[in-house]
Amino acid sequence: MRPGFTGAGIDRADHLRLDAAKIAMLAARPTSRLMRLAGLDPVLGPDGRLDWGSLAELPADAAAIFLGLRGEAALFAPLVKASPGGRAWSVFGTLGTMAPDDAALWGTARSLIEWHGRHPFCSLCGSASTVFRAGWGRKCATCGGEHFPRVDPVTIMLAEHRGKVLLGRQPQYPAGRYSALAGFVEPGESIEEAVARELMEEAGVEASNVRYVASQPWPFPGQLMIGCIAEAASDALTLDGNELEDAIWADRAGVVAALAGDAAAPFLAPPRFAIAHSLLAWWAQGA
Repeated sequence: MRPGFTGAGIDRADHLRLDAAKIAMLAARPTSRLMRLAGLDPVLGPDGRLDWGSLAELPADAAAIFLGLRGEAALFAPLVKASPGGRAWSVFGTLGTMAPDDAALWGTARSLIEWHGRHPFCSLCGSASTVFRAGWGRKCATCGGEHFPRVDPVTIMLAEHRGKVLLGRQPQYPAGRYSALAGFVEPGESIEEAVARELMEEAGVEASNVRYVASQPWPFPGQLMIGCIAEAASDALTLDGNELEDAIWADRAGVVAALAGDAAAPFLAPPRFAIAHSLLAWWAQGA
């Protein structure tokens, strides 16, 4: 299984991030590349791959985020000004066509850019902070506080009962789409406890025997999706209308049809770059 937004295939070179002189030297090399963006969205070239330019394209007042090394090339992304926003539905069509390693690189850049946009001030003293560690942190000149990009853990799960899995629908989904249920892990809670709580809260399903399957970074804005499967005690549902518009139990044949894009399938599958798609594919194979 290779969930979306994974497999960037670069050396992140953490050991270089505090060496400003080394980062500047890398940026000055003719082989170094700057990811081209349209706001926060990826720009693709004629070949459908990420479009890269020279560091000379970086505005004089803008910082560059060092993404890592790919062979002799140092890869950077521009730290563009971005207003904190929600899920960017408009980019999903583009993501469906992108190479997995490109999507992973862009996802890394997007998460970092939006984190900077959400955290311009020191959370310790309230003073303005500045970029450091080659874009992988912010530092306060007033109190010396150092702040680093956060990743929020989210459980996403399939509940299974008698050969069927539970799928839910939110109002903003495209017509016919159903996906795995999901929710943030709360303080003082294990992954297993979060899975059981979310299933009970959203669908009234009592679950046990929670098993981890795979994980995925999700750059909207910066979650780690923790994919699991659990056993449901029954198929009776009590939906939380604030979370779900509808929910269904889908059998293996229905899941296979949905993943294949069959027009007669009982639901529209989540996009391939979403870990919900990977979970359904994993389950459909009899795992």
